[in-house]
Amino acid sequence: MREPLIPVVPMSHTAHIRSHRKPRRNASTLAMRAGVAGGVLSTLAVAGAAGSASAAEPVTQTFEMPTLTADLATQVAQSADATQQAAANYELQAERDAAAANAAKQAKADLADAKKKAEAKTKAEAARKAAAEQAASRSAARTTLSASASTSASTTSTVSAPASGSVATVIAFLKAQVGDAYVMGGTGPNTWDCSGLVQAAFKQVGVDLPRVSQDQSTSGTPVSLSNVQVGDILYWGSAGSAYHVGVYIGNGQYLDAANPSKGVVIQNLSGYPATGAVRVL
Repeated sequence: MREPLIPVVPMSHTAHIRSHRKPRRNASTLAMRAGVAGGVLSTLAVAGAAGSASAAEPVTQTFEMPTLTADLATQVAQSADATQQAAANYELQAERDAAAANAAKQAKADLADAKKKAEAKTKAEAARKAAAEQAASRSAARTTLSASASTSASTTSTVSAPASGSVATVIAFLKAQVGDAYVMGGTGPNTWDCSGLVQAAFKQVGVDLPRVSQDQSTSGTPVSLSNVQVGDILYWGSAGSAYHVGVYIGNGQYLDAANPSKGVVIQNLSGYPATGAVRVL
């Protein structure tokens, strides 16, 4: 009887090395792999069936994230509140700045107004003081004139009318200019200063007087105020340095080119007593 042949399987040239040997698979490992493979195939089959069923009937699913949505809404609300508060703060600051600017402007205007009022008050006080001093000076002069007039009342009353035709011509010329304007340096025919008017009046009767009041106050014969007659030249200030002249027209009055506000007028000698007088006619 022949013995069965045993096949000889050639070995790898690395088979004798342990690390090069293929690990053996035991029965439990193979069974586990088979189970896993079967489970996967079963899952795929079920998924396929579900897919077929869902293809026939569409299903809509909604996923909600309540926690995330609430947090986001809170953040948006807080951001809106912060923005609104910032806007309110900016508006309040703008109103405060505008109010401060207006207050500063008003304070500046009030200060300027107060300064103007103070200056006006100072000027008014100075004017009042000057007027009082001038009134006192006139009062003293008036007292002196009254004393002189009381000693020669009869003499003064006798010269109310012109003494001659020449004087009458001078007085008539002067009265014809009443109402004309006063202009410094004026010599007629419609504007005069004090000495220009006196010079023109006496020129009507051929008397040539100097042009200015200083020289006119020393022309002719000096006379006292108690002996003054119609047609005499009155002057204010010292003889030779008089600052104003006029002509006596009788009844305690004189005619002159007074000043820019009055022009040529007739005035009472008692209101503004003269310093002296000269007679040229």
